Amino acid sequence: MEFTTIKGFKDILPGEVEVWQRVERRSRRVFRSFGFQEIKLPLMEMTELFKRSIGEETDIVSKEMYTFTDSKGRSFSLRPEATASLVRAYIQHRLYQDNPLQKVFMIGPMFRHERPQKGRFRQFHQIDAEIFGDPGPKSDAEIILLAMTVFETVGLSGLSLQVNSLGCPECRAAFREELKKYLGQKKAGLCEDCRRRADTNPLRVFDCKVDGCKEVVAGAPSILEFVCGDCEQHFKGLQEYLSLLGIPFTINPMLVRGLDYYTRTTFEIQTDRLGAQNAVLGGGRYDGLSKQLGGPDHPAIGFALGVERLITLLQEEGREKNPVPDLFIIGLGEEAEKKAFAWACDLRKSGFWVETDYG
Repeated sequence: MEFTTIKGFKDILPGEVEVWQRVERRSRRVFRSFGFQEIKLPLMEMTELFKRSIGEETDIVSKEMYTFTDSKGRSFSLRPEATASLVRAYIQHRLYQDNPLQKVFMIGPMFRHERPQKGRFRQFHQIDAEIFGDPGPKSDAEIILLAMTVFETVGLSGLSLQVNSLGCPECRAAFREELKKYLGQKKAGLCEDCRRRADTNPLRVFDCKVDGCKEVVAGAPSILEFVCGDCEQHFKGLQEYLSLLGIPFTINPMLVRGLDYYTRTTFEIQTDRLGAQNAVLGGGRYDGLSKQLGGPDHPAIGFALGVERLITLLQEEGREKNPVPDLFIIGLGEEAEKKAFAWACDLRKSGFWVETDYG
């Protein structure tokens, strides 16, 4: 029997690991300059955490999670995304105690049982950043600027920013009912999954990549026609800050994102070089999630950057090449080989990558 990696999982081999390290190192440098602190969290959480935060009717929870039951009958899941875990840690460790405004980031693997394709794996890595404690559009603009700065620092270009507002739970409820009516009249044009979503969670139809469903939602009501006055002002404030920062953007009323906890601002940074998986980063505001999970009613906004997709784009652009040693010492003759080996060891202590001839 030949043992290989599981479908959808990937080895990161020497040569490629160095690319990952450079991306992480440059990202950490950017996060420090914005005042973000790193946090590390477990890979596994109670399944109920994801059901209550992401939403039981979402594809992530209903179809894609790796879930296990222990000997005591408790259900645990490998994390399919980081935000729920970050909010759980924010509440559990009372990170808000001294200062409600907290800026954190994390880098690590996530797990979803979905169809592998270009830029999408069942174990994948994300760089996540979150701002807790500020409800205003300035934080939205800051988190977007942070994301754009990460891409600029790692050397990736040709990206576009799309933004939308989902409103608050109150104004979104009216849109949800109007959308259900519209989809009810168009069910014949929807795929089987979206026919179910149209009744249980109609906003999820916007996430579907099936051509027929995309045609249906293209004629759907716009959520921006339903946002209340406060949400409209918040969205206008974001646009003003983005313009002030010189960040070009497109308003996309169909940008909903696949998670139930989002409120007001949602955004994606996209590329046209990854096929159907065109988003390399996505995020948004989730003002009610802390309270929903039993914590204080503190607002928050964040993003998740797909590391595999980022590295694929860098490699396609030829930005990242296989690493080479700083020095290569060759000794001609037995005594010279010994001296070359000793010199190499001394230079390595000083931080140089040195190789010698093993012939």
